[in-house]
Amino acid sequence: MVPAPVASNPYRNLYIYYLSGRFRPDRPFCPEHYIGCWEEGEFSFLFFTRPNLDLVEAAVNRLADIELLDHYHMTYEQWQGDDIVPCRIGRFDIIPPWFEADRKNDETTIILDPGVVFGTGTHPTTRDCLEALQLAFEDTAIRSTLDLGTGTGLLALAAARMGCPKVLAADLTLLAARTAQKNVTLNGLSQRILVAQGDAEKFMDFTSDLVVTNIHYDVMKNLIGTSGFLKKKRFILSGLMRSEAAHIESTLADLPVEIIRRWDQDGIWHTFYGASF
Repeated sequence: MVPAPVASNPYRNLYIYYLSGRFRPDRPFCPEHYIGCWEEGEFSFLFFTRPNLDLVEAAVNRLADIELLDHYHMTYEQWQGDDIVPCRIGRFDIIPPWFEADRKNDETTIILDPGVVFGTGTHPTTRDCLEALQLAFEDTAIRSTLDLGTGTGLLALAAARMGCPKVLAADLTLLAARTAQKNVTLNGLSQRILVAQGDAEKFMDFTSDLVVTNIHYDVMKNLIGTSGFLKKKRFILSGLMRSEAAHIESTLADLPVEIIRRWDQDGIWHTFYGASF
C-alpha cells in the first residue's frame, strides 16, 4: 500500500515550451514557476509548473537563431511515464520528498526529487546498476566512485549510502547536474558527493576505484577506449540495447578486464559488471 503524500507534489502539471536552437537568454532568466531548461541536440525544452507562454515568447523574440516550435501541457505522471511514489529497490527505500515527513537519514533510505529528469529507479537498467553496485561493494573496498551520466544522482547517492566516502557525479546536461545536486543536499551527503556538469570523457582520467556509467552507447564506446577506464578496479556499464551490448562486450574482450556478471532484461536492456586485471 502506497502511503499518502505529506506535501503537495510541486510538479503536478508541466508546461513545456519546445524551442529550436540552444536557449541562451540575454539576461538572467529565473521567473516564477520555472523548473529549468533541458537541451537535446540543437533543441531546448523549457519547463514550468504554470503556463507562461507570453513570457517565453518575449524571451525568444529577443534572441537570434531561436524559435518557439510548440508548447505542451501534461501531467507529471504523463511526463515520467508513471506515478512517482515510494518504492523499494534492493536494499533501498527510494522516497520522493513530498511523501517523507521525517526524511530519514539512514543507509537504506534515499530521498529522491527527480524533477523533470529521468532516473527514478524504476527503469530496468537503474535497478540492475543498483544490484551491481551492491556486488561491487561486497567484492572489494571501494573508496572512490565515478558516476558518469548521473541524471538525478540516484546511483551516486546509493554509492555514498553504501559507505563510499568520495563520489564524483557528472552529467553533460546542466539541468540534470542541478537536480542531482538538489538530491545530494536533500540526503545530507554533500561531504561525500561532488556534482559536476560536463562531458563524461573529460572525467574518465579522474582516479576512482569504481566507475558507473548508465549512458548512451555513443558515449560509452568512447569511455571504454580511454586509458582512465583501465585504471578502475571495478566498472558498471549499462543503458545498452542488444546490438550495442554485443559491440561493448567485443571491445571488452580485447582489454585486460573480466566481466563478472551480466544482466539481460527481456533481451532488450543489458548491463555489465566487471573488473580490471
